[in-house]
Amino acid sequence: MYKSVLCWLDAVAEKFSGKTVFSDKNTEITFSQFNEYTKAIGTFLADKVTAQSPVIVMSGRNVYTPACFLGVVRAGCFYAPMDSTMPVHRLNQIIGVIKSDYMIVDKENLEIAKSLDFQGEIYVLEDIINTNPDEALLAKATENLTEETPLYVIFTSGSTGVPKGVITSHHSLMCYINAVSKVLDANSGDVFGNQSPLDYIAAVRDIYLPLKTGASTVIIPKNEFAMPTKLFETLNEYKVTALCWSVAGIELPAKLGAFNCIKPEYLKKVIFSGSVMPCKYLKIWQQNLPDVMFVNQYGPTEATASCTYYVVDKQVEDDTVLPIGVPYENYRIILLNEDGTETEKGKTGEICVSGPILALGYYGDKERTEQSFIQNPLNNNYRELIYKTGDLGSFREDGILEFHGRKDRQIKHMGHRIELGEIEETAKQIDGVEDCCSLYYKEKEQLYLFYTGSASSKEIVLHFRKNLPAFMSPRKLMNLESMPHLPNGKTDMQTLKTYMK
Repeated sequence: MYKSVLCWLDAVAEKFSGKTVFSDKNTEITFSQFNEYTKAIGTFLADKVTAQSPVIVMSGRNVYTPACFLGVVRAGCFYAPMDSTMPVHRLNQIIGVIKSDYMIVDKENLEIAKSLDFQGEIYVLEDIINTNPDEALLAKATENLTEETPLYVIFTSGSTGVPKGVITSHHSLMCYINAVSKVLDANSGDVFGNQSPLDYIAAVRDIYLPLKTGASTVIIPKNEFAMPTKLFETLNEYKVTALCWSVAGIELPAKLGAFNCIKPEYLKKVIFSGSVMPCKYLKIWQQNLPDVMFVNQYGPTEATASCTYYVVDKQVEDDTVLPIGVPYENYRIILLNEDGTETEKGKTGEICVSGPILALGYYGDKERTEQSFIQNPLNNNYRELIYKTGDLGSFREDGILEFHGRKDRQIKHMGHRIELGEIEETAKQIDGVEDCCSLYYKEKEQLYLFYTGSASSKEIVLHFRKNLPAFMSPRKLMNLESMPHLPNGKTDMQTLKTYMK
């Protein structure tokens, strides 16, 4: 095991120096060029920053942004990416948590950066990316770097309204990339099509799989995901072989009928995560691409992207519910009851994760870190931290893990325990329901279903009457033009709650 991702980068840049590593609609750069950019940025920063301190990066959806990330690492620091399209309030919250003295922005985002509540030094990427590398300075900057050194801080939503900065080490990231590359059989012949925002946890696959394997990544323009035919044309243009996308990214082309016009000709493997996959859309992908391997992933940012996987080994049906599978290498999954005892096989308990892939905690938040990363209650003999996900699951007799929704989304209604996620999955089986969210108005004991799409109230009522007990049928149906979302792409439930009367 290398001690840092820089060792991966140096090795792959030497082996595949002239091969393209990242490309976008305007530019492509080779492994050698990419490595030189990281050294240039690292050299510029190295005599300014304090080792193992955070540097904010706010750069666009282009090939230079990953170079900026690794340039920060070359300087002996770790990066905290921000997406300039997020609300200013959110950006200022992140700045308040990370308390960095330095920010790197590209020219496109400079004015936004200047408008924020940032008191440190702002450097423009285009002005520093051609700095002459100083190998001696870079070696000194990283001399104290270890596997446990932070690599990045990625921000997720927090229940208190303040974003949480999840700190991931080099070792944790490398463990995950090693594991997922084995499952995908990722190699230098692969071309990944990037969907995720580069500041988001899912993007680590598209950034680091090439540095591990010599593969390439195409950064696809964001607007093409609203034009699936154009999206598939781009996949064919760049001969994309592998996708690591969100469930929403897989859904949309199937919803909008892209396969009726064109098919991705070079695709061999598709991995998806982020939410429960509505199998009526996965079925369309399988029917059109019968030789492609599809993999369902599950896991939180606190466990380095994803902790379990399930290779879909048969044709799904509209009502199929995919399991979330088995742990990746170097991950361990245990299920706990409310009293901290181990959950019996076949019973439902809270999914907890342990292993060298756990995050270092939440940046600047010792209290929340100690609440979420706790001693394994099943082990009284030595220190073993686990992360309690807040998700519910059960192990089948064959050891496969099934997902049963959020612990905090389980309600009691009319004397029955109900998982709101089950209501949502039932609604998603209806033709004409595109997106949905179920909430419970406890004071009035009313189940709500918010949804987008053309389905009528009558169709929804009849479907629920046919498929679920009466006590699980939502009594309040609200058809929305669009579902509100948080910056991380998840449904904004707080906004939906304001609609409940």
